This record gives sequence, C-alpha cells and structure tokens, in this order.
Amino acid sequence: MSVPARAVHKRRATITDLPLYYCGHLQKKLSKEKSFKKYYAELRGATLFLYKDDTQATYIEKLDLGQLKSMVLDSPYQRKTPTIFTLTLHQEEVQLNMDNSDTGEEWRGYILTVVKKEIPNKLQLLPGQMLLLQDVLDQEIRRCPFMPPPPPLPPRPSSTYTFPSTVTSPPPSTSTISPPLKHQPDQSGPEMPACFFSVTRQEAEQMLEANPKYGSIILRPSTLTNTYALTLRQQITSGHVLKNFRVTSTNAGFVIELDTAVTVSSLDDVLKYFLEKTEYRLLPYMACQAYDTHIDMSPAPKCISITSPTLKTVPKAQVAPMLHSQAEEKLLPTTTNPEDSEYVDPDKHYHNLKLVQEDGELREVLKLRGNLYTDEEKATTSENQTTEKSPSGMVQWITESRA
Repeated sequence: MSVPARAVHKRRATITDLPLYYCGHLQKKLSKEKSFKKYYAELRGATLFLYKDDTQATYIEKLDLGQLKSMVLDSPYQRKTPTIFTLTLHQEEVQLNMDNSDTGEEWRGYILTVVKKEIPNKLQLLPGQMLLLQDVLDQEIRRCPFMPPPPPLPPRPSSTYTFPSTVTSPPPSTSTISPPLKHQPDQSGPEMPACFFSVTRQEAEQMLEANPKYGSIILRPSTLTNTYALTLRQQITSGHVLKNFRVTSTNAGFVIELDTAVTVSSLDDVLKYFLEKTEYRLLPYMACQAYDTHIDMSPAPKCISITSPTLKTVPKAQVAPMLHSQAEEKLLPTTTNPEDSEYVDPDKHYHNLKLVQEDGELREVLKLRGNLYTDEEKATTSENQTTEKSPSGMVQWITESRA
C-alpha cells in the first residue's frame, strides 16, 4: 500500500525547514558516469534533494547549489526533446537530464533564480510561470539576503609535524598545553571570531580539556575544502562530552550541518547561534594573558646624576663705611677751568691780563736795573756798603723810570 503524497510531504518537511520551490522527475549523472539515473527531485532553498521516487520520505542524495559556478545547456533547445544541463560545482560536474525542453526551462529558471538572487534573462516561460518565479525570488531574498562571496579559507594545518633533526623534544602534556597563535585573516575580508584557532581536531580537544576555565567553544578550519569546524566541550550530569560540528561556506552564507540545516550570514553568527541554543552556558575559548606584578628599576645612565643638586648660596655684599672727609669731598662742587666753562667774565679776564703785563714790565725794569748796577758797581760799592736804600726810595725810582 502506497503512502499518501500528503503524508510524504509532511515527513520531508520534518527533515529540513527549507521552503519548497519546485519539484519533478529528472535524471542525474556525474561526469565520470556513463548512464543517467532517474530521481524525484525537490528544490528546497538552494539545495536540490534527490529521492528514489515520489513516495520516498527520506532523500538519498542532495546537491548544494550554493556552490554552483555555471549552468550550461548541452543539447540544442528543441520542443518535445530531452534537455541536458551541465552544472559546474566547486568539486564536481553534474549533468541533469529533463524529459522535454519546457520542463528543462522551468528547472533552469528556478535554479538560477535561487542561486543568483535574480530572474535570468530571456526565459521562455508563460506569464503565470513568471509570476510564480517572482514569488520564489521574493521569498528567497527574505529568507537569505544576498551576501558577497565568503572570505578565503585559512591555511589548513599539516596532519603531521616533524621536529628538526638536531632537536628532539617530547610531546606536550595536556596540563601545559598553551593555545597556538591565532590565524590572521586577510585585511580585505571580515575578521575571524576571537575563538578561531588554526588547529586540528585533536589539538582543539586537548586545549578544551587542559584549560576549561578559558572557555568551551573553538572554531577551527576543517580538513574538507570550503568548510570550517566547531569543537565544543559540554558539561553533562555524568561529566562532560566533546562534540564537533561542520560549517560549510557557500555563496548564500555559512551552513551549519545539523539534522535541520541552518544558514547564517557570517562566522560570528555561527558562534552566536550555538551560544543561544546552549542558553549561554558555553563560552568562546579565550586564552587569558598573564600580568606582571613586579616593577624592576633600570640603572640610570652614567651621564645623568641621580642625586638632587645642592642650592648655590650667593654671598652677601659687604660695603665699607664711607669716611666723613670723603663724603664732604663728594658734596663740594668741583672747580672747572676757565677754558672748559661755557662763559668767561671779560672784566676779570682783562684784569688778569693787566697784572701779567705789569709783572712782565717789572721784571724788565729789574733786569735793567741789574745791568745798571753792574756798570756802577765799582763806583757805588762804598756807597752801598755804608748806606742802604729805603723801600720808599725804591718805589720812587721805579715810578720815575716809568715816567
């Protein structure tokens, strides 16, 4: 007895919460396979789920169309003839074969609209089909806004590590494990969360086991291409468990691979999703940095003296007592020469010249008298010895000589 279609659709809806946009029969094969296999396909979101037939409730295969690079028509477009498309994904090429060209054109329109977030040009569809396609585009944009391509993945750590031939050291113990250096992402892309470490699964688990006080969630690169991984340490009643989850990077965002796939726009939203689901009982792994508690005094340079300079004392001025005589001399006015003065009394000057002239005349008279005395010395010697001229007579003689 076959299961009703309504019950099948309900069961399929419980597997994923992605909306159903289009469905139908098609054939699929990989590029390395020789023949096509028939499937019943459902386009939910940007994922193509393949079932064995329309009565099967669980899909047997799925294609992530978010990794679609191109969709090329291989066979010429002719009505009532099979249509073959080649889908180029990141890792493989897939060929889809539709029964006729009309069905193939509908599949092409829905797939490109969901992936590119726009309706392709030159679609050969009816107006009613174009309206349905526009409704799908509006719903997909509301569900997952268009995001730029994700940043490039960080370099993956090597699976084995070889020590140098000249140095041998034992493996680190779990009690002394220190977190490795964080990966520095490209400056042009968005920054990685603070709990991202470029480590393997074993190293991440050892870090969480050795230092539970630092946190319980580590984001790391995965061994698969275009994927990340999230390692967490969760406490339960019987102890604790370590779990690892896969996060796939697509053009539409980052897909958390759960029973019900969840798509978010960034790695920070991936971390936020796990924090909300665990009611913030788990915290991102953040290695604590050690702080110094002692200040060391560095020696002072030789050219700088560490002792405080002594203040220089200025001696007091000692003034000798001024003598009374010196004070009096300073108080007396200084005499100036007549030549240096600005004004000369003419009368006084004439009187002085007259005295000098009279003195010169007197000297001439005395000289003349001396000559006369020598001539009359012999005659008047006896007379001079006995008598002595009085001063009045001398004066009278001078007067007579002047006259």
